[in-house]
Amino acid sequence: MPQRVRDQVVVITGASSGIGRETAILFGEQKASVVLAARDEVALEEVKREIERLGGQAHVVTTDVAVWDQVERLARAALDRFGRIDTWINNAAVSVYATAEQLSVEEIDRVIQVNLLGPIYGMKAALPYLRRQGYGTIINVGSVESKRSVPLQAPYVAAKHGLKGFTGTLRLELDHEQSGITVTLILPSSINTPLFNHARSKLGVKPQPIPPIYEPRAVAEAILFAAEHPRREVVVGGSGKLLAVGERLDPSLVDRYMLQVEDCSGSSRPTSRTTAKTTFSRPSRARAPRPASSGSGPSRTACIPATSSCIRTGNVPCWGRCCSGSWRSCDAPAGSRPCIATPGTRIPAPIHRAASRKAGRLAWFRS
Repeated sequence: MPQRVRDQVVVITGASSGIGRETAILFGEQKASVVLAARDEVALEEVKREIERLGGQAHVVTTDVAVWDQVERLARAALDRFGRIDTWINNAAVSVYATAEQLSVEEIDRVIQVNLLGPIYGMKAALPYLRRQGYGTIINVGSVESKRSVPLQAPYVAAKHGLKGFTGTLRLELDHEQSGITVTLILPSSINTPLFNHARSKLGVKPQPIPPIYEPRAVAEAILFAAEHPRREVVVGGSGKLLAVGERLDPSLVDRYMLQVEDCSGSSRPTSRTTAKTTFSRPSRARAPRPASSGSGPSRTACIPATSSCIRTGNVPCWGRCCSGSWRSCDAPAGSRPCIATPGTRIPAPIHRAASRKAGRLAWFRS
């Protein structure tokens, strides 16, 4: 049975930002001893100071998880500093947004090395120490894309599928040996992390997660739960569970959903190769126009194209002008919505942090 979190020594890769950072701080709040690993030493030191302020202990080890020697050194450093490893969390990830044809071999290699070989190296580095203790927990952060393919992220999807397969095989082997070591796969839905800012994009627009979007804290709480209560898998976010269920019931239907792109002319598919490249980043929320209503002011059914300035600034097109933030803040008639006509533009989903954490926590699906 895993120890209480406050008594654990936890190794976290990708701890400098996003899910990894939130997870590290959450363990720090519980007074755990945390070993922080990532390439950005400055960011890791900031996380370390925050953990120490909260009453936990932290140790920084600059690590590129794609390099076996560095991951092996990370495990030794954790053992030298705290004397053991209770929980090892493989979280580091990178991505590139492009069609499979557009991707270079070097880009594919890097994504596979970090997202698949990185966790495999982490498991290999931690296992000897966990076996020696006779207990321990390995937590791999996958994605709903471990279960369902999406366009424009071929190497990311391949790596996450591979991680799910490797995790399942290792779990079976350890269970057969009655090793006392548990292996959990965390499957987040769309999460508000810097991954989308850091990811290289060849689409002509900055990638964004598919709404609804959850805060990283929701995933961190799922990881914290798994560190104390072993589970096979934990899906974070109801949308991710729906996608996984849809994949099991009718994959071709989910394919059509992924490929569907509506524009203001009422067409259901991109009309050019360029359009296809820019609209696959998520299913469009644009709607076909309906007959305009009578009366003064903008019509509730008017289709207002997004301007290039809106796209550049990341703002929302709202009835012929740019509005920052959610479309809900625009001065349009009640119940009406702007229509996105320019390929690649999108309506950012508003995120309320507390509500997002609660929604993510309520939407855990454990097995």
